[in-house]
Amino acid sequence: MPFRALVTSKDETGQVSNRPELIDDDRLPEGEVRVGVEWSGLNYKDALCLNGLGNLVRTYPHIGGVDFAGRVIDSRDPRYHPGQAVVLTGWRVGEIRWGGFAQHARVKADWLVPLPKKLSTRDAMVIGTAGLTAMLAANRLKGEGLASGAGEVLVTGAGGGVGTMATLLLSRLGYTVTAVTGRPELGDQLMHLGAARILPRDELLKPTGKALDKEQWAAAIDPVGGPLLGEVLKKIRYGGAVALVGNAGGAGWEASVIPFILRAVSLIGIDSVMTPYEARMSAWDRLTDLFVPAVYEPLVTEARLDEVPALAARMLKGQVAGRVIINPRDPVAS
Repeated sequence: MPFRALVTSKDETGQVSNRPELIDDDRLPEGEVRVGVEWSGLNYKDALCLNGLGNLVRTYPHIGGVDFAGRVIDSRDPRYHPGQAVVLTGWRVGEIRWGGFAQHARVKADWLVPLPKKLSTRDAMVIGTAGLTAMLAANRLKGEGLASGAGEVLVTGAGGGVGTMATLLLSRLGYTVTAVTGRPELGDQLMHLGAARILPRDELLKPTGKALDKEQWAAAIDPVGGPLLGEVLKKIRYGGAVALVGNAGGAGWEASVIPFILRAVSLIGIDSVMTPYEARMSAWDRLTDLFVPAVYEPLVTEARLDEVPALAARMLKGQVAGRVIINPRDPVAS
């Protein structure tokens, strides 16, 4: 049965292109479960894949989409049955394996998570990889002893998917959130999500030349990395922690051991791609209680498959706020 997909191709010159095509089911990769995709999400990693960057895609033609939600069409695994709502994030799906920018996907049963009944498939993709990552980061910070009254918690890159989700979730958990963004026009929306104050990115990036600066934040969630991370670490309070979840600002920074050995600061790495099943289920259950669709809705953009490449280009330039969700069931523009 043919289905529609956004196919990424590379020609002999190395030029990458994307266009919607009809694909036969028998071309789907091996896996125990075939899913009818109802929604997928556009993430920063997807934008890299669609533009041939980061060496994430190994073989072409390729179908991207690192997360999706939908309903089981058929399953050879007894844990899943036709019509069951499921969600998938990570496991290199959408990178080295075909992903969710399509009406159908076939994947290993171990990669799926049954969707909590309180969430629709659309809700699941508004949350998506970004929300799951933010939830994992918040859980780790709490595990490090971060109490709701400990002081301000910094969220960098607060206008992006992980940043907006982290702002919402941390505020719902009772933390006082300082949201860092280079887009002042998003200030009102971030305050609506629960940020107590907005900090311009350029202000945080100003280097002081010191190994330590005045203690300001109890903890931080950082999707940015790069030079910003170096400045954040200098300002974390004694015994605080930074949950590092991304490198949108670069993979390297000017590092010093001083925050770690004089202030006992912890730097925690967060990986949502290979997170074990039990941790995923726990995070999704918690997201069911914390996520408020109506509050986040102003930051949701819906798109068709044919609109994804242009949105991906804008995302790489930092011009997309919140979450972009893709409806592969919508016909492409004629």
